[in-house]
Amino acid sequence: MAMKQILLQLSVFVNLAVSAGAPNILLIVSEDNGPELGCYGDPYARTPHLDRLASEGIRFDRAFVPQAGCSQSRASLLTGLYPHQHGQIGLATWNFRLYRDDMPNLPRSLKASGYRTGIIGKLHVNPAAAFPFDSHKITSANFKRENLSDYAKFASEFINLGEEPFFLSVNYPDPHDPWLRQVDGLPKHPQTGVDVRAMPFMGIDPSAWREMIADYYNCISRMDTLVGDLLSVLEESGKAEDTIVIYLGDHGADMLRAKRTCYEGGMRIPLLVRWPGRIEAQVRDEFVSTIDLMPTLLAAADAAPVAGLPGRKWQALFKPGSVEWRSHLFTEYHMHAASNFFPQRAVRSERFKLIENLFPDEVHPDDEATLRKMVGEVKISSPGVTVDYHRVIAEAAVEIRDAYGRMRQPPRFELYDLKNDPYEFNNLAEAKTYEVELRELQQRLDNWRRQTEEPLMNEAVLHRLSAEVRSVKTKKESKARAWQYPGYFFGD
Repeated sequence: MAMKQILLQLSVFVNLAVSAGAPNILLIVSEDNGPELGCYGDPYARTPHLDRLASEGIRFDRAFVPQAGCSQSRASLLTGLYPHQHGQIGLATWNFRLYRDDMPNLPRSLKASGYRTGIIGKLHVNPAAAFPFDSHKITSANFKRENLSDYAKFASEFINLGEEPFFLSVNYPDPHDPWLRQVDGLPKHPQTGVDVRAMPFMGIDPSAWREMIADYYNCISRMDTLVGDLLSVLEESGKAEDTIVIYLGDHGADMLRAKRTCYEGGMRIPLLVRWPGRIEAQVRDEFVSTIDLMPTLLAAADAAPVAGLPGRKWQALFKPGSVEWRSHLFTEYHMHAASNFFPQRAVRSERFKLIENLFPDEVHPDDEATLRKMVGEVKISSPGVTVDYHRVIAEAAVEIRDAYGRMRQPPRFELYDLKNDPYEFNNLAEAKTYEVELRELQQRLDNWRRQTEEPLMNEAVLHRLSAEVRSVKTKKESKARAWQYPGYFFGD
């Protein structure tokens, strides 16, 4: 279906009796959380509740988000569309928004099928009115981690409110920064810098950063305990056997070479799905994306499908066995705040990954900002301790120095052999021995962009967006104006 048709499709729903056996749906979302969980083999993670959930259902080993940003990712999992298709290309707090208020989404579709819908924690997508939840508790991001027991309390109230099937989205603030070591006695036994090391995708591991890394893991541990409380509430309600439980991170960690990039550290997430009696416990390594969530859940609920969604239903993966599935996975980046606009597109196959930078050879505006933030976090965790980042990079191996230089000022194309270089340190785009792989992925990426009618393929639109976004310097300024791109992206 053409993009204009998708955007013009008004959802005309008729409330129908819910089919017998329609499952409840509990969607659990954590912040800035890559696969740093025990069930994914992370040696520093302490996540017994999530590890148990993984053992009771599917652990997707290669799960991804369409864009490594909070609002963009959340809009995608709720609409089933890529960011360039739904319009939430930057943060909601900077006034970026969906193209249309009437865009089909999960709560709207499920409500039309007789579901009671609720959300606990932040929505972070504009306009909020486009998502007609029956109940919304803890509407803020709650980065201060106040009243954390309220998440389970409000969930219990909602789950036990009636007997009709429910859709409840619970959104925790951890492990988003600030990385608080302990809140309300959680975790009971916090880790310290001597217990952990930096994530391998960073390529560097200054000892002064390890307190910060430890507190990131402490946040994950605290979140795991809260998820355990939530799952206990579900069990006590007597509805666990009739409930699909999905746990996922909205994107990877807010560390160097992760969040706000197209690298694996930002795009790859934990994804666990349990559905008693319908899903067999297993590990799957197919490429799955959170754009698959909407078609999967609508099918599970026997709700009316939404035409034109690019994702795939997971039902074929619910039982062990070989399944014909997608061979390539596509992701993108636009910006987080207006101040770090730097559009990128990416595709990966079983072995190779291609990133296309739409403004090649420009300095990425997020590079120094991320560094300053991390240094700031070190000062919070370890007063008086600073890191000479440039010295650390200068003393690293050649491939690490090159990787950080390339992240700061990327070329047009980056090609990585993920089999031999899983952390994307060695760019092969200029190597003649990989010309075939480069051309094949370039063609795949170009075809995907055309098939999804990506507006930034039009050079005039790309530069118009660049001029509009880069003219805004502050969040205050962004809130005082309405972005114009929803009007000109598709020539309306």
